[in-house]
Amino acid sequence: MSFLELKNVSKSYGEGTSAAHVLNDINLSVEEGEFLVLLGFSGTGKTTLINLMAGLEMPTKGKVTFKGAPVKEPGRERGVIFQSYSLMPWLTVNGNVGLAVDTIYPDLSKAERAAKVAHYVKMVGLSHATTRRPAELSGGMRQRVNVARALAMNPEMLLLDEPLSALDALTRANLADEIEHIWEADKKTCVLITNDVDEAIILADRIIALNPDGTLGQEFKVDIARPRDRMAMNHNETFKRLRADVTNYLMDVGIAAKVEGTRQLPDVTPIHGVPTAVAEAQKGMIEERFLDFSQLHKVYPTPKGPLTVVEDFDLKINKGEFISLIGHSGCGKSTVLTMAAGLNEISKGAIKLDGRHVEGADPERAVVFQSPNLFPWLTAKENVAIGVDKVYPKASQAERQDVVEYYLERVGLADAMDKGAADLSNGMKQRVGIARAFALSPKLLLLDEPFGMLDSLTRWELQEVLMEVWSRTKVTAICVTHDVDEAILLADRVVMMTNGPQATIGKITDVNLPRPRSRKALLEHPDYYNYRQEVLDFLEEYEHGAKPKSAASNGDQAAKPKAIAAE
Repeated sequence: MSFLELKNVSKSYGEGTSAAHVLNDINLSVEEGEFLVLLGFSGTGKTTLINLMAGLEMPTKGKVTFKGAPVKEPGRERGVIFQSYSLMPWLTVNGNVGLAVDTIYPDLSKAERAAKVAHYVKMVGLSHATTRRPAELSGGMRQRVNVARALAMNPEMLLLDEPLSALDALTRANLADEIEHIWEADKKTCVLITNDVDEAIILADRIIALNPDGTLGQEFKVDIARPRDRMAMNHNETFKRLRADVTNYLMDVGIAAKVEGTRQLPDVTPIHGVPTAVAEAQKGMIEERFLDFSQLHKVYPTPKGPLTVVEDFDLKINKGEFISLIGHSGCGKSTVLTMAAGLNEISKGAIKLDGRHVEGADPERAVVFQSPNLFPWLTAKENVAIGVDKVYPKASQAERQDVVEYYLERVGLADAMDKGAADLSNGMKQRVGIARAFALSPKLLLLDEPFGMLDSLTRWELQEVLMEVWSRTKVTAICVTHDVDEAILLADRVVMMTNGPQATIGKITDVNLPRPRSRKALLEHPDYYNYRQEVLDFLEEYEHGAKPKSAASNGDQAAKPKAIAAE
């Protein structure tokens, strides 16, 4: 008998022709002690599926059973951990976990209950923070409290609804490892909802994809011995093959070709010079040192004296080159980018673009931030038009409109141009932000973690969009990211920064992979995982704020980049 089973389960909201069908004819069995991962795009019904398992919602059709009995309401035997923390802000770590212990073990003495609390707090690595309140904890620590509280309910089954998605990459990896250790120790049955393929493979016995139409997709068995070390996986052929198979399936069912329209870019030139169809994609001619960072420093005054955040950042970038800038949180990546944008004053050194010093903001340097900052009362088209109207003062209204619509089509928004920004999803808003940046026909495109707030599968989609539009313009670009795969996928060179303060360039890797690029093709390329290992090795060396002794020599080497493509 299955531990938990869904038979012919469907879930709809609303009635008649206005009904929204979220899940369709789900048949699923979860075995006792199994770690099952459900993987899919946003909007595929993943959370609804977890809610049905938890008894928080009832199916429209079919039935859900736990150990043979119908699931009709929530029960403590099925512990749920959500993406949001839901902690009591006035209670300490121990107090929040104690709520669950007091509920489950009311007959224990005070000392015995305290021992139980200490046990679960230790299990998630928070023994050093027992007296802190949620406001004093990082996002990762708050989610650890959430996990400890769920474990204290002593459930037979853990249901995890994207519990790691709001965390940075390093915290996310560390907490995923904690969850695996807890599962190994207690062999609780686990169902995890995620949109991260690597996380799914590291944790799962079995992965099932959810299709966009709310049906169950392909099932993948994970035949990789435990424990699964993340660094070792980069050399594991089974991992590589499975990663490619899952990625290809998800891209096939979820990322259809969304570039629409046949509109031509009008032959108009912006105030800072370029077009005629963006100078025929720059004609492939590379001009050396088009963008020159020379001994760049950023120093902030503090009550304890000057704090040097970035020092001796020295980088020469050719026209048409795409650079990825990567490093751990706090290493000054965004500081460098905002100085290049003219939004942050340079303390020492200089930045030159096309032979001229960067001084103040200018539409020749377009920026796409993590949050696209659209005017919510304007449509997608109107948000893009604001910049275009200023950059093309000599163009006719019709020509400016053509520029706006050309780029909105290129990012897959042909049918949503007239929608208000407030009515767009986060992914669609970021598409508008990308269209707006390209529509300025900038000399330099600056991307500050442009997909950082999106789920990983939406990121894939927008990375494809970005590469497609970039391939038409060959605009010089820098993308700040914390995602290793994104850095390699996009870049001609990956520039790695040491930890701050006094962060600088630690290493530069040339990415000699063919263009145009696709995620599918790169996963099959024999050199891809070698590049990935180079970046992972660097990041591991600097993990947890470390300052390796080799940093100085690495920085010296990086100041003379291996690749100026014309050399």
